[in-house]
Amino acid sequence: MAGVPTHDASVSPPAGEPVPGWFGLWAEDFRTHQCKLFEQGFWAIRVHRFGRRIQRIRPRLLRAPFSLVYLAAARFVQWTCGISIHPAVELGRRVRIWHHSGIVITAVRIGDDVHIRQNTTIGSRRAGEPDRLPIVEDRVDIGCGACILGRVTVGHDSAIGANAVVLEDVPPHSIAIGVPARIIPRPPS
Repeated sequence: MAGVPTHDASVSPPAGEPVPGWFGLWAEDFRTHQCKLFEQGFWAIRVHRFGRRIQRIRPRLLRAPFSLVYLAAARFVQWTCGISIHPAVELGRRVRIWHHSGIVITAVRIGDDVHIRQNTTIGSRRAGEPDRLPIVEDRVDIGCGACILGRVTVGHDSAIGANAVVLEDVPPHSIAIGVPARIIPRPPS
């Protein structure tokens, strides 16, 4: 995790909604993935949350065996599901990974209620720029094959079209389509 910013702040719940505990979050992730136990996105998110959770164990010596379990599980998910979520990513609630394969997520933060589809890359533009990572806000729908690259913010309630390459900020309530992505206002729903 060297060079990648870590953000351990807890995800803020919507007004009046309490943050669930460890098992409550597990159950919420399960419901988000339509109660399908063998959904690849569900397992990728569970393994990621486990890796984030064990970072709280002090001292490091006590954390070591759990870290080995996490590293093996994360590698297994990467090999079998094609989903890689960097351990430093702050992952919101009810994040849904719809399809497996070709998903690489190295971001500062992914907000609540975000939908991610296959062959999506969220990360830095070039190697050697680990401090220039995207932020995806709440309720963003990311189409298959999309790339969100560099220090950009995708505003809440936006959509990223299939195969779009996002290289600049996307304002809230917008749609980004094309290569490079152009921004158009999202029609009211």
